[in-house]
Amino acid sequence: MLKHVPNILTIIRFLLIPFIVIYIFLGNYIPAFIFFTISGITDIADGFIARKFNLISNFGKLMDPLADKLTQIATLTSLVITITNIMPIWILIIVLLKEFIMIVGASFLYGKDVVVYSRWYGKLATVLFYIAIVVSLLLKQFEVTSIWNNLDFGLYCLALIATIFSLIMYVKDLYKKRIY
Repeated sequence: MLKHVPNILTIIRFLLIPFIVIYIFLGNYIPAFIFFTISGITDIADGFIARKFNLISNFGKLMDPLADKLTQIATLTSLVITITNIMPIWILIIVLLKEFIMIVGASFLYGKDVVVYSRWYGKLATVLFYIAIVVSLLLKQFEVTSIWNNLDFGLYCLALIATIFSLIMYVKDLYKKRIY
């Protein structure tokens, strides 16, 4: 039973996405925050359990990052559509472009039997986006108007810089391996 726990946690993250999106669209940000936080905790837990107990599976290698990206992109898209002045659409477009480039690159490398593993800089970008989203949800729920107004935008910009940096580093790593 334990061997399936990381994969079950990954599946739970997929199942949480509609709840996050629905609550954002309803303007009920606390449940969105709660479901988004549960998603983040299950992400940390599944990775920890898989590594700690050597339960890494091919399913997990493929689906875990997919769950992360779908959660992030669905949430960011919902925020762009429903909440004006929280996150400009151009940030979402850059994130989508980066993910498209990564998918195309991974598909190309799959044919060469090369697996691209997540690195610290990719995880940093994900964590920064998660923090920015949590801050956005809380600021919007409590209608904070003060010096904190632009905190989430600043965090989105940091996350975007980390995202661009991670793309550059992934490309650089592949170039160093002479895989092209």
